[in-house]
Amino acid sequence: MARSIYLTSPEGDTGKSTVALGLVDLLARTVQRVGVFRPVARSTESKDYVLELLLEHDGVDLSYDECVGTTYDDVHADAEAALSRIVSRFHAVERRCDAVVVVGTDYTDISSPTELAFNARIAANLGAPVVLVVKGHRRSASEIAQVVEVATSELSANHAHIAAVVANRCAADSLDVVQRLLDQPGRPAWALPESALLSAPTMRQLSDAVNGTLISGDPELLGREVLDMLVGAMEVEHLLGRISDGAVVMTPGDRTDILLGLLLAHQADGFPTLAGIILNGGFRPTKPVQHLVDGIGSRLPIIATDLGTFRTASTVAGTRGRLSSDSQRKVDLALALFERHVDGPALLARLDVARPDVVTPLMFEYGLLDRARSDRKRIVLPEGNDDRILRAASTLLERGVADLTILGEESAIRARAAELGLALDAADVIDPHDPEYVEKFAPVYAQLRAHKGMTVERAREIVPSVSYFGTLMVQLGLADGMVSGALHTTAHTIKPSFEIIKTAPGVSNVSSAFLMCLEDRVLVYADCAVIPDPTAEQLADIAISSAATAEQFGIEPRIAMLSYSTGESGTGADVDKVRAATALVRERRPDLSVEGPIQYDAAVDASVAKTKMPDSAVAGRATVFVFPDLNTGNNTYKAVQRSAGAVAIGPVLQGLRKPVNDLSRGALVQDIVNTVAITAIQAQAELPTTTTPEASA
Repeated sequence: MARSIYLTSPEGDTGKSTVALGLVDLLARTVQRVGVFRPVARSTESKDYVLELLLEHDGVDLSYDECVGTTYDDVHADAEAALSRIVSRFHAVERRCDAVVVVGTDYTDISSPTELAFNARIAANLGAPVVLVVKGHRRSASEIAQVVEVATSELSANHAHIAAVVANRCAADSLDVVQRLLDQPGRPAWALPESALLSAPTMRQLSDAVNGTLISGDPELLGREVLDMLVGAMEVEHLLGRISDGAVVMTPGDRTDILLGLLLAHQADGFPTLAGIILNGGFRPTKPVQHLVDGIGSRLPIIATDLGTFRTASTVAGTRGRLSSDSQRKVDLALALFERHVDGPALLARLDVARPDVVTPLMFEYGLLDRARSDRKRIVLPEGNDDRILRAASTLLERGVADLTILGEESAIRARAAELGLALDAADVIDPHDPEYVEKFAPVYAQLRAHKGMTVERAREIVPSVSYFGTLMVQLGLADGMVSGALHTTAHTIKPSFEIIKTAPGVSNVSSAFLMCLEDRVLVYADCAVIPDPTAEQLADIAISSAATAEQFGIEPRIAMLSYSTGESGTGADVDKVRAATALVRERRPDLSVEGPIQYDAAVDASVAKTKMPDSAVAGRATVFVFPDLNTGNNTYKAVQRSAGAVAIGPVLQGLRKPVNDLSRGALVQDIVNTVAITAIQAQAELPTTTTPEASA
């Protein structure tokens, strides 16, 4: 039977969705199948945004309809019948999951003392312990404690078991006091701080609220959060002194002076970047003015509404933001707050959630983030002009995975990040054309490549190239690793590392590996990206490097040297090459478990292994698969990825003295996040090296 947890509150606006998202995320890294359930839906006319948010999480694989118990109308009509329906539909979800997060009602339809009692009855009938979430906003610690006391009495009176208490939206300086007041033996408590960003509406939400129309700007930027609201009715020179980052300005549509002044200020260096402009009163810019606006080329969203100034301002002021999946920054912040302030292992212990033996792709990805975060490293991202890199950087910084240096023109990068509503304040931004760095790096590169006739003058032309610049940062200890390739070819990314960083001691060849996350385990495939037709010596290098990669990521290395023949049955140059490579691995690393030549089915399937290689310690249970050539490796990893639904993380470059990793040019934001985490983990394993130019040269 799945373990379940019931989130409930004694009032509205507690930010319960933050805690719900944090719980789903915590469980997804712990068990294989996570479910979510909403006993009573907010509305039958539109979908419940909290449920939609939780269903968007990668760890949940359920449809919206099966996760809804009943409606408020059904509860009003016949509470007992509604409760019976809730229990029945919950058990249908529970049967498919290892753990279920149940999110109670939100006080949006009925607001009476009986609502908390009804939530308690639901929790008791589902057999789900309760996490009580209370609101700390504008309350003292003692007032919060009073609310908890009243609510827990009501829950207990209706036979609900309280597992933990979370006080959300508390004043940042009162967290410790609140937690001490609420914490009791057998009932832990945690306090989360208030965050203005989580309750901030987006431009899209404001546009919908005023029934507006986008008449100019980038639709993608409608997702930016609005952190301040201003009515622009004064002269433009006075208004410019009041605007702030993330503000929306509402002004009559016939105030051309204010419109143009705001657009110019938004684009000018030294001025805040706005979230948007709302033109009210039913006025639209005239054709010449619209032509001028279009000519400025600003991406700032401009919304037009027929509402007057007062109604526009009232509507905007009354629109509260919500935590939803279309705002990655909010999701990152919510998860970060939960991780920092809630003791996940203690909460899991209260819920008696057991970790299974299998490792799902999501568990593995979370493990990467946790390991990277445990010993933060600095990673350089050379492609600061790519929005995917900026979005990934925002996630990495918000979740505390790594420290980052981004290459590019600082003003342009920070302006674009502000437009996208990303949090990059903690990132260092360096212009690779900065003369100070060029003069520092050029002599180092010239000395490293002196045997190829490199001069300092020529080096000055080469080192501003972002891949060379980033690689030199890693070489000189200004960064611990580099991740590139979202905009550049593999050769552009890794060629500088061959010239500058070079191979680790005892390794002659740089190769690659993919971490293949199957439904219940993680395997290592190599080489699938670098060496086209490896010799026996290169295959041995690949196998030894891949075993080290496996160990770095918690995979016990059992190496299968793949061929079209198993054991001694086959002959030919290709089989002999694999046989010789296997012998070299055993000679160089007798401590490693290795088998070869071996066919893929004998390496991975225990029943086949029993027939073909019954006495092998690797056959049937291999974890590291070394392919005889790039053609086989690249096609096999893609076939498994597409046919078996595996998550392929990589390629991970191996064999370098310091970590540099390549991205696919089609990389998604999550791919970039994972690759940075991998690079940081690789850097954690690196031994300290001298970083003076003389020693590096």
